[in-house]
Amino acid sequence: MNKNARFASIHPNMYLCGHMEYPMLVVKNTGSWYVVKTPQGDLVNCKIKGNFRLKGLRTTNPVAVGDHVAITPNSDGTAFITAIEPRRNYIIRRASNLSKESHILAANIDMAALVVTLSHPATSTTFIDRFLATAEAYRVKALLVFNKIDLLESEEDKELLDAVTYLYSSIGYDTVHVSAKRGDGIEQLREMLLGKVTLISGNSGVGKSTIINDLIPGLNQRTASISDAHDQGMHTTTFSEMFELPGDSGYIIDTPGIRGFGTIEMDEHEVSHYFPEIFEIGHDCRFGNCTHTHEPHCAVLKAVEESRIAQSRYNSYLSILDDVAPDKYRKPF
Repeated sequence: MNKNARFASIHPNMYLCGHMEYPMLVVKNTGSWYVVKTPQGDLVNCKIKGNFRLKGLRTTNPVAVGDHVAITPNSDGTAFITAIEPRRNYIIRRASNLSKESHILAANIDMAALVVTLSHPATSTTFIDRFLATAEAYRVKALLVFNKIDLLESEEDKELLDAVTYLYSSIGYDTVHVSAKRGDGIEQLREMLLGKVTLISGNSGVGKSTIINDLIPGLNQRTASISDAHDQGMHTTTFSEMFELPGDSGYIIDTPGIRGFGTIEMDEHEVSHYFPEIFEIGHDCRFGNCTHTHEPHCAVLKAVEESRIAQSRYNSYLSILDDVAPDKYRKPF
């Protein structure tokens, strides 16, 4: 599946005629305005001019943080975004459970870091798996950041952390344990981000903003307490924004906290490709087009039964298959 959208092609070193400038970097999206950074480091407030839509896909944000764009300056110091370079990748999710519309979290990234917590609030493995599958689909390296380890004091809590960490590291995903509150693991995380453009995402309340404040001293991203009634975080980041790590050592893209991760633009015959352990064991199925749901002599179903594939991962696989069902989001007559 070709994940590169067909946008107006602009070579990075090409000087564009007329009033257009060199391609520049989108560093902030407020919903109505985009902030674009010039090669000289200036920031320009921009709006969209033209139609930048993924072919056959409706998006809430046709321009995303991380995009490289060309602009036409206006007399008042603002500008119009007039063209976008083809994206080498992006991370996308369904905008709502009842919509075919999508939302692009970030474009042109080297890594996607998902901040998760096992307590206060607890991140579901379904959410984790949907994020990881999307990263696999768009060929983006993924990192799991387990935050708030300071809250895991009992032996039972520590065993849970070890078990969940082993589940994902055994599949091949990088993991790191941090306590943004105490500063534990922040230096190790900083090393993992060196030289990369990294999207940082996660549920509301998992401590993304606190981690970012630890990584970039003086930034002072706003944080908020957890709701006691529902053990959920309150949104403190209201738009996506790119920040430079100290010492020109890389960039991070902060995104608003999300409560669900609906998948989109996946083919039902390719979903298993985005679960590395299911894809590998699936080679042993009798049928080449096995869906791993009911077929006889299915190696994946046998592996689930024998606990060689985690039941939680298989359940997540089934939930994505349900997402991509052709009539899942069909509007009623």
